[in-house]
Amino acid sequence: MKIAVPVTKENQIDGHFGHCESYGIFTISEKNEIVEIKSVGSPEGCGCKSDIASVLASDGVSIMLAGGIGGGAINVLNNSGIEVIRGCSGDATEVVKLYLSGLIEDSGSSCHQHEAHQESGHSCSHN
Repeated sequence: MKIAVPVTKENQIDGHFGHCESYGIFTISEKNEIVEIKSVGSPEGCGCKSDIASVLASDGVSIMLAGGIGGGAINVLNNSGIEVIRGCSGDATEVVKLYLSGLIEDSGSSCHQHEAHQESGHSCSHN
């Protein structure tokens, strides 16, 4: 399994999917352990209008752990076979570990307007 996370230079989950520095791609073993982490550059512009979904899907990504993300980007990712878990924040590696432990759930909320995003409005939803 591979999990993608939109990240900043400091390995923090970016609060807005389409504006991240890059995507961390976490390869997960059958024992639910991180065995590899690589970085894929983020295309410029809106996440729903870029080709990032097809790039990630072709690399085997099946899960996206995101902070703020709009409905258009979610649809594009879902259509590429990538499940989106919204409302995550913090250190990307730690959030992936929490997800693998079953402690992360989708927040159920999307960014409805790109310009209305607020950094402090996103945090991980725990069981």
